[in-house]
Amino acid sequence: MIFTKKSLLITAAILSLSACTPTVAQRGNLLEDYQIEKIETGKHTRSDVLRLLGSPTTVAPFDNNVWYYIGQETEKRGILDPEVVQERVVSVEFNEENVVTSVRDEQPDRINIPIERESTPTHGNKTTIMQQFLGNLGKFNPAEQSPNR
Repeated sequence: MIFTKKSLLITAAILSLSACTPTVAQRGNLLEDYQIEKIETGKHTRSDVLRLLGSPTTVAPFDNNVWYYIGQETEKRGILDPEVVQERVVSVEFNEENVVTSVRDEQPDRINIPIERESTPTHGNKTTIMQQFLGNLGKFNPAEQSPNR
């Protein structure tokens, strides 16, 4: 009896500890330093950058000569919101001859906007499921007879 209580406690402790293991997710193209160091300004072209870094996450909206590689790694623990662990934004600029002119890390000066849990109230009738069900009884019209019959 004592052995089973101890084994149950140990099993419960192990399960509770394993539930705290974070779930790691990576989104976008999180570049490493060695990948960026391969790109040489004045030498590599767009096709070289595509081959070495892959497709850009986005292209600047008003300048097709600027590519952005955006990557983010998050951890989620249990029911808590995901937390950003690592983030990197790299911009690659090209000249008119499609040759790389600069590669740099962008420092995103952004504001962390919290997730809002409340919902916008909607005005109208608040009916229960039973009222909806009973309210529809008898509202079905029989098929109308066509004049050709």
